[in-house]
Amino acid sequence: MAKQLTKEQYEKLKAELRRLEIEERAKVAERIKKAKEFGDLSENAEYVEALKAREELERRIFEIRKLLEEAEVIKETSSSKNNKVSVGCKVKVKDLETNKTIVYEIVGFGESDPLSGKISSDSPVGKALLDKSVGETVEINLPKKTLRYKILEISK
Repeated sequence: MAKQLTKEQYEKLKAELRRLEIEERAKVAERIKKAKEFGDLSENAEYVEALKAREELERRIFEIRKLLEEAEVIKETSSSKNNKVSVGCKVKVKDLETNKTIVYEIVGFGESDPLSGKISSDSPVGKALLDKSVGETVEINLPKKTLRYKILEISK
């Protein structure tokens, strides 16, 4: 299943990929070259560390490439026109158990920051809220409890 990304997140990943492929690869190659100059590679800690750094770098490059290839870039949706929750929306909900009001921003893959209210559309809460309208009540089954939220407001 394709990961949903906002245009902004997609562009950030493209920029990170360019930086890793150009700048970071050059730095790691230089580290390996310098480490080789220390002599016996079988007991050369700097060389081993440089190879590990290259392996981690190449793994990250592979992950980003795969994500960008499979990503679904979210367009500015018309969901706000029909007042349904979609990625990029802010959703004000009322917890029906505690009566507390919570505001979530539904974001794409890799953009979540729960401490600032940004939740992924792939998270249990995000999935439950997607495509719902103002006034609807959603139940979110978590491992230890079930949350019940009433959607109060949806904004872009």
